[in-house]
Formats: sequence, structure tokens, C-alpha cells
Amino acid sequence: MSDRLPVTKTYKLAIGGKFPRTESGRTTRVTDKAIGIDAHVCHASRKDLRSAVEAAHSAFPAWSSATAYLRSQILYRLAEMMEGKRAELISALGDNAESEVDQSIDRVIHYAGWSDKYPQVLGGSNPVAGPYHNFTIPGPMGVVAIIAPDTPALLGLISLIAPVLCAGNTCVVLASETNPIPSMILAEALATSDLPGGVVNTLTGFRDELAPHIATHHEIIAIHAAGLSDSQRTTLREGAAENLKRVTIHPSDLDFTNDNRCESPSWIDPFIEFKTIWHPSAV
Repeated sequence: MSDRLPVTKTYKLAIGGKFPRTESGRTTRVTDKAIGIDAHVCHASRKDLRSAVEAAHSAFPAWSSATAYLRSQILYRLAEMMEGKRAELISALGDNAESEVDQSIDRVIHYAGWSDKYPQVLGGSNPVAGPYHNFTIPGPMGVVAIIAPDTPALLGLISLIAPVLCAGNTCVVLASETNPIPSMILAEALATSDLPGGVVNTLTGFRDELAPHIATHHEIIAIHAAGLSDSQRTTLREGAAENLKRVTIHPSDLDFTNDNRCESPSWIDPFIEFKTIWHPSAV
């Protein structure tokens, strides 16, 4: 009989297209004997958050200026990579997880399709009095912070990330506290999906520690969150009031599986800016 001990995996952070350890050196053990999880994840610090925001800020110009068609193709490539990790994602989520993984993959494809269509739905041509054409054109905002719910750990995260990415924003993700492993498997899929490094940066840690810094960071222009406590909601809204970032927090009882709003262009709307263009008419 072998006395060999298995090597316990430590999931690192995902920042700027790389997988660094947390600068604090802290890790948290994730154990769930029912579904076989026994690993370590990094306990991200405020400095890790700053590094992630810097990476997202640097990646924004290229990602936001990419054509809508290209963003659509890259998101579809992400769905392909997730399909390749389907068994691993199911294992990390536990029993009866096949439906959640399949719906998560399908939701990425859904928002890939919205990439070149949401401007026609949310923008438009405005009637004006005079020899002009007036157009409202939506575009990306910048760096968005994503705070994932604990349940559903994967589908909830995808539902928050996908509308932000399809609009051309970059993001910093704070993974589920109770089961961060699916978020880190997704980060590995993102690294091989043709998505430029820094567009999505994933941290594992604790909401109560990082939420105040997310709320007050001036380069984070919006927040998309779900599954928060009342005190965490208050922290985000009070901190964001200092710098006027947009805060979108979904109710704790939101049904990510069956609520059609999760696939609506209304979920893209909070993460775009509108520009108005005047152009002389030919007449």
C-alpha cells in the first residue's frame, strides 16, 4: 500500500492574464466532503484588489474598441472552453449540477449574441426640429466590480459577468465565499478563451473585507452584485455615493435559473454610457 499523500491544489488569483499568489500570503481551505472538494484558495487583500483594478483599467481601451463581432466571437469561444471543462465544473458544484453548468454555458452564448445587437435596442435615432440627424449611441463605461452570489455559484457569476463583457467593459470579480472553486475554474477557461489578459480578473476572499474598498475605489465605475447581506448592500451604496459609481444589486431571492430578466438587454443597460451625436442632414 502506498503512503503517498495527495497534492492539495491551491487556486491562485487571476490578474492581468496571469495566476499570481496573493501578496498577503494568506490562503483559506475549502472543504466539502459531500462533493469531494478539498483545496486551498487565496485570501485576497486590498493590494490584490488594486492590482486587479489596474489590470482591468489597462485592458479597457483595447477591449472596448474591439468590434462587437469580435467580442461576440470571443465570448462564444469562452462557451467552448467551458464546455471542455464541463465535467470539472459539475464536480466542483456537486450533485444535480449538470443543469446549472449547461445553463451557464448557454447564457454565455446568449450574451455573445447580444454583443452586436444591444445598440439597436438601447440606442436609437431621435426626432429633432431642424435640418439635423440626432443619434443616441450606447458604449462601454470602464471597470466594473462583480460580486458573485454564493448560490448558484456558477450561474449567478456568469449572469453578472456576461452582460458587462458583451458591452465592452472590463471587470474585477470577487468570487463566491462558500464555493469559490467554480469561479477559479472559470478563470482558467477565460485564460484560454482568446479574451485579452486583464479583461476579467478574479479574486477569492471575503466580502466584508473587500466590499468597502470596492465601493470607494475611484477607478471602479460600476458594481454588479447579488447575494449580499443588508450591511454589505449599505456598505456598497454609501461608499459609492462618494464617487458616484453606479451600483446594481439584485435581490437575494432572484431566481437566476428561471427569471427571464437575467437574459434581457435591461441587464446590459446599467453598464453602458450614452453618447448623443448631431449630424447635418443632406436636405
